[in-house]
Amino acid sequence: MDILHPFSSYANLSAQMAESACIANLAVRTSVVLDSPRHSALVRITHWIFTLSFFGLVVSGFAIILAHPHFYWGETGSIGTPSLFDLPLPTMLNGPSGWGRSLHFQSAWFAVVTGLLYAISGILTQHFRNQLLPARADLSWRSMRTSILEHLRFRRPVEEDSYDVLQRLSYLAVISLFFPLIIITGLAMSPAITSVVPQLVTVFGGQQTARTLHFFLANFLVLFLLVHVAMVTLAGFKDRMRAMVTGRTAVRRKEQS
Repeated sequence: MDILHPFSSYANLSAQMAESACIANLAVRTSVVLDSPRHSALVRITHWIFTLSFFGLVVSGFAIILAHPHFYWGETGSIGTPSLFDLPLPTMLNGPSGWGRSLHFQSAWFAVVTGLLYAISGILTQHFRNQLLPARADLSWRSMRTSILEHLRFRRPVEEDSYDVLQRLSYLAVISLFFPLIIITGLAMSPAITSVVPQLVTVFGGQQTARTLHFFLANFLVLFLLVHVAMVTLAGFKDRMRAMVTGRTAVRRKEQS
């Protein structure tokens, strides 16, 4: 019995180790998927209305440019006068600018109204403060460099339910600076508006300057949209779209069993 005892102990130890490994595997493989609230109904409704409005603005804006793809600086500019730059597009004086201007006007007001609702909601619910305003520690050069490198390497975000410092700054700049500027430059091109508030056009130095700035701002926002879609795809297109449609997102948590 004394001779067999070591072998018996070794067999018992091996069985215990195998059982522990099996339990560990079960613990790693076992997970539960929970529904977690992500976006409110107001955010989702304004997001999709604004998306359709933005698409209408891009299509109608291109139609307007086809009528006169020449840009100037100052108060006046027309065919036959020196231009600041010209787009390599055909000049279609009798082209689609009629319906383009009508669609652009309607889409712009839809975008402005939904944007204001989103901004007011973001301030009242402290969404901007909690989700978009970066912490002081995140504004350090080390944190900024890490975020930039992760974006350049197309790495998937570690914290999927929050924005990093680069995303926060980008969204804040678009919401608080670029969107107000493109609205103001758009209003500065309207004779009906500038006849009542002439300061809108004089601050830019003329309607043609406002038109040129409006063009560059629109191109920047289109580029921002493309980067936004790329980041949504990188973070998980299906989950992000589900969150923006239903308001809830899937959260996976591993459990011990």
